[in-house]
Amino acid sequence: MEVVPSLSMLSVECTNVILSILFKAASSKGLSNNIFTLYYSVLATFVFIPLFFFFRKTAFPPSKFPLAWRLCFLGIIGVVGNLCGSKGIELSSPTLASAISNLTPAFTFMLAVCFRMERVEFRRAASQAKIIGTITSISGAFLMIFYKGPKIISSLPWTSSSVLQLQSPLGSPESNWIIGGILGAISNILFSFWYIIQVQVMKMYPDEIAVTFFYNLSVALLALPVCLIAEPQFSSWRLTSSVSVVAVVYTGLFAHSFSAVVHTWGVRLKGPVFVAIFKPTSIVIAAAMGAIFLGEALYLGSVIGAVIITGGLYAVLWGKAKEAEEMRDGDESCGLSRLGPSSDGGVPLLQGYK
Repeated sequence: MEVVPSLSMLSVECTNVILSILFKAASSKGLSNNIFTLYYSVLATFVFIPLFFFFRKTAFPPSKFPLAWRLCFLGIIGVVGNLCGSKGIELSSPTLASAISNLTPAFTFMLAVCFRMERVEFRRAASQAKIIGTITSISGAFLMIFYKGPKIISSLPWTSSSVLQLQSPLGSPESNWIIGGILGAISNILFSFWYIIQVQVMKMYPDEIAVTFFYNLSVALLALPVCLIAEPQFSSWRLTSSVSVVAVVYTGLFAHSFSAVVHTWGVRLKGPVFVAIFKPTSIVIAAAMGAIFLGEALYLGSVIGAVIITGGLYAVLWGKAKEAEEMRDGDESCGLSRLGPSSDGGVPLLQGYK
């Protein structure tokens, strides 16, 4: 059933947009992205300790080197990706971070094809839909960035001008948005690799709770020496503002933990491209939240881009469903062929048993 996985991925993108807004506000109050990564990963690890011991589906993972190094590699990618991503938000804006995340589907799709996790047969309608849908979603997201168009809805009456506003990534001379965009791109490329490695991990050890626990533990252990080197003054380790505390608690208890489990589950259930294709929706969510909660105006470009992204997303989901249907039909055909000749004097199914 496609509805539950799709709604789950959309809810993850909502939590990630809120996370970006909270961290941007916290970083403006002096919260370091290194300290932020360490604190929320430690908090997420403690959240998953009881879940790991009481709700995991399988026994402890076997002490196999291929699984161990992949889990460590997930942690390394997570640390570097999260540090680059949070630093990019700090230097630019949540809107730019959401826009840059639209690179993820393209990179993930190319990697999945290279690692033979996705079938591409250009003559098949399913493959054509996935390719066209991916390109369409990314195009719609970039249309939202570069084309504003006329204003459709002004600031809503219940919003306050004193609330923290999402700044336009191209219109804020104070923010170093170029470096922020580069760091955001690096982060999303790394997380494309994260999805690919996650597929291999889930094949070896298909337990979302256990894998997420080890991932959070790896991120916390790797983030600690980074903070000790990058933040030698322990005064910078203190959370001096309420928004910093809220950002860390929200990320550790909910956003990071929830998104890691849902993405791990989605990768195992539907594959890496299915998870990555929902990334372009984050800029639509950011624009909607900006209009509803932060008092931003809604422009024609945002509406057109949202429609294009939705159409591309639907095309990819249709392609995935069509591909799954073709695979089921193929399996049924193979199963019938293995039954041997028909019952009109053919060989019985249990002939070999005497």
